[in-house]
Amino acid sequence: MLYITHTQIIKHVNTTTMKKIWATLILATATSGLIYGQEYKLAKTTGTLAIKEVNHVTIEGTTGNEIIFVNKNHSNEKDERAVGLKAVSGYGLEDNSGIGLSIVDKNGVVEVRQLKKMDGPEIVIKVPKGVTVSYSHTSPYGSDLEVKNFDGELEVSTLHNRVTITNSTGPMTVKTVHGDIDAKLPATVKNPVSIVSVHGHVDVALPVAFKANLKLGTVYGELYVDPDFKIDMDRKEDDMVVYNSNVVGKINGGGIDLNLSSTHNNVYLRKTK
Repeated sequence: MLYITHTQIIKHVNTTTMKKIWATLILATATSGLIYGQEYKLAKTTGTLAIKEVNHVTIEGTTGNEIIFVNKNHSNEKDERAVGLKAVSGYGLEDNSGIGLSIVDKNGVVEVRQLKKMDGPEIVIKVPKGVTVSYSHTSPYGSDLEVKNFDGELEVSTLHNRVTITNSTGPMTVKTVHGDIDAKLPATVKNPVSIVSVHGHVDVALPVAFKANLKLGTVYGELYVDPDFKIDMDRKEDDMVVYNSNVVGKINGGGIDLNLSSTHNNVYLRKTK
C-alpha cells in the first residue's frame, strides 16, 4: 500500500501551482510581445510611401531593404461587443496588416491609412533612404509627427500636427497650419529645404559652417538668428540693405536653398551644439 504524507501533498500542490503560474507568465509575456511589438514588413527600396491621416507616427531611416511598420500601442483593451466582427472604414479600408492599418502597394506608391478616425495605433515606420516619404494629415485628431535619421526625400503637409525632425538629410518640404516645427539638421542636408508654419513657430538648428541661400520670413512674428551665423544680405542697386519682415541672404557664401518662415509666429535659426 502506498502512503502519501500531508507534506508530500502540499509539495505536489505547490509545485503544480507554481508550474501554472510560470506557464501563465510565459504566455502573458509572449502575448504582450505580439501586442506591443506587432510588425508588418514590405520589401521596398524605391517609390513613394504615402502616409495619410495616420494620427501617431514616428519615421526612422533604415539601411535595410524593407519598409517596417511597428505597432507600439501600450493597450490591449478590446471591445468585447466587437468579437467576431470586422472593423470597417467609410473609406472602404481593411486592416490588411494586422496592426490597425490599411497598407496598399500600387504603381510604385505605398498608401498607408488607419481605420480608426480618432486615436488609432502608435506606429513606428522604418524607411529605406531610396523611398520618398509623403505624410499628410488634415483632421484635428493628429498627434506629433517625428522624423529621425532619415536620408530620403520628405514631404509633410499637416493641419494640426507638431513636427520634429532630427538628423535627416532631405531634401524636404514641411508645411503645417497650426503646429510648431522643430528641426535639427546635419551639414549633409540636401537641396532644397523649405520649413513653413502658419500659426506655429519654426525653430531650426544647423552647424555654424552650414552653407545656404537663406530666406527667413514672418508677417506677425519676429526673426531670431544666432550671431555666429554670418549672413551676407542681398542689397539693392544703391547698396542699401533691405530691412523688413523678410531676410534674404547667404550663409558662408551660399549653398542649398533654405526657406524658413512662419506667418503668425517666430522663426529661430540656431547653431547646433
